Amino acid sequence: MPAHQSSSTPAGDPHRVRYLHLVAAARVAALKPTSEQQVADVVRVTVDDEVDTTTFRAIVTDVSRDHLR
Repeated sequence: MPAHQSSSTPAGDPHRVRYLHLVAAARVAALKPTSEQQVADVVRVTVDDEVDTTTFRAIVTDVSRDHLR
């Protein structure tokens, strides 16, 4: 059984966080959600416990700002 990764930034790797952010943004753009909750759901599935709560919220806010105009 694989070990469950802790809920923190992936080994302090800002490149991984940036990659996850870009993937989440691409998925949101493709799905065209209509609410921040829908964006948060897409981001949650994308980051899957790889980032801490603050980073998760920052990604949701940033992606929402870009795609919920």
